Amino acid sequence: MSAKGSKIAIYGAIAANMAIAISKFIAASITGSSAMLSEGIHSVVDSSNGMLLLYGIKKSKQPADKKHPFGYGKEIYFWSFLVALMLFTLGGVFSIYEGWHKLQQPEALTSP
Repeated sequence: MSAKGSKIAIYGAIAANMAIAISKFIAASITGSSAMLSEGIHSVVDSSNGMLLLYGIKKSKQPADKKHPFGYGKEIYFWSFLVALMLFTLGGVFSIYEGWHKLQQPEALTSP
């Protein structure tokens, strides 16, 4: 796949994830589901990850300079790694927070 094709795929993924996030947030507000709220946040993080990947692609195309005599080609790997860290870290931290919150203040099931 070409760089242009990769960018188109990333733009499509960002748009789709934002649309999915909006629908999940609407569902969370209607149902009061913390799981759906967590999923909405996950979709927003996915969208921001796409933006970081686009940034990495842009940075990797910079020509070599004195500070980086071999160029910036490896930038895309750094930003991809950062995306992976964000996915696991933010998702895990939010899930732990929600679990702790529900254990501290349990609620009776009102609407299945």
